[in-house]
Amino acid sequence: MSITAWGLWLAGAYLMGSVPFGLLIGLAKGIDIRSAGSGNVGATNAGRVLGRGWGLFCFVLDVCKGLAPTLGYGLCFGLAGMDPGITQGGQPGAIPGVTLGVESSPELGGTLAALGWMTVASAAVFGHVFPVWLKFKGGKGAATGLGVLLGFWPVLTLPGIASGLLWGTIAKRTGYVSLASIAAAGSLPALALVSGLFWSRKPGEIAVYVGVSIVLALLIAVRHRNNIQRLRAGTEPKAGWTQKE
Repeated sequence: MSITAWGLWLAGAYLMGSVPFGLLIGLAKGIDIRSAGSGNVGATNAGRVLGRGWGLFCFVLDVCKGLAPTLGYGLCFGLAGMDPGITQGGQPGAIPGVTLGVESSPELGGTLAALGWMTVASAAVFGHVFPVWLKFKGGKGAATGLGVLLGFWPVLTLPGIASGLLWGTIAKRTGYVSLASIAAAGSLPALALVSGLFWSRKPGEIAVYVGVSIVLALLIAVRHRNNIQRLRAGTEPKAGWTQKE
């Protein structure tokens, strides 16, 4: 794969992630959600301002914009699947500009391929959090991050599902989407480690999955720092739209 092709995937993932679905849905209904509720353009505020149905619809769209580029890249370059190319040396999806013989360094090749895949996937999350269209003021990354995890078939798909179920359970029982997002993100590194071992991935590949999971978890936590302060102070508002009406 050429550096041009990899760069195009990187840019495409960022641009797809930067589409502000919450804002677009609100504007279609005549409401700028940046001027209502918390002012955030993510699914939580969309649900708070526009209603439960629209909030869930926005959530699904935000998940898809992380899932699509991640899974698409993995399928195009032979990295996704039960027995992906990276287990054979990483040659199909290795980072551009790095040439490694499959026989000479298969583990390093697999690590580099996983890193290249993770970089493209992370671009989608950063696009959501820092969209160029909105002066880099976007959402908090939880839904798009979930989509990214689901796209790493199969190593991070099950951890993504598990963290999604954890998110749903906490959000439904407490009404605090912020708490649910932080808890779900915090569970990812351990889940990624267990899944990588279960699927018998190389140590270098597992290190990449766990490392990027930690970075994503920290990003989500930082983006929720004001929510954390309000949770500690007992002033965090509940998002009633996550609960069945």
